[in-house]
Amino acid sequence: MALFKNGVEMDDAWRSLPDGEAAPASGHVIFPFDWWLEERGAFEGSNVPLGIRIEPGTDLNNIAADIKRFSVIALAFPKYGDGRAFSLARLLRERYGYKGELRAVGEVLSDQIQLMQRCGFDAFEVTDAITAKALRAGRIPGVTHFYQPSERTETPVGVRPWTRVSKA
Repeated sequence: MALFKNGVEMDDAWRSLPDGEAAPASGHVIFPFDWWLEERGAFEGSNVPLGIRIEPGTDLNNIAADIKRFSVIALAFPKYGDGRAFSLARLLRERYGYKGELRAVGEVLSDQIQLMQRCGFDAFEVTDAITAKALRAGRIPGVTHFYQPSERTETPVGVRPWTRVSKA
């Protein structure tokens, strides 16, 4: 599996904790959502970098008070047609003000990357060989004009503020 951030492939300093496994004594760990709900008290007052994995359909209100504690939030795409993580990403960035790394994990495919970036993702855990090859070559398909605003990736153009042009 490859990790891409800011258009560059990099080593992943984070390890995803499988369900049922105990937290390691050290290292950067991405905890499952349910594990975090049960064990979050163990990290009270700790400055250790934390990560959490959120599955589609999760109610973010359950961790609203904790969101700023996470260095990484991994949003799962369990299958290509499940786009609920797009909405979760927008909510995390816009409603909850999350500024850390927002990582797409699971079925991450090349034709979704640009839309993921528009929703606030800045890191992509890629298992698909064709997508990884396209990212390495800098060949991600894209659209140049949009009608829906995304403050992270576009600037208004001309007298019609709803028409947006990609900064990239």
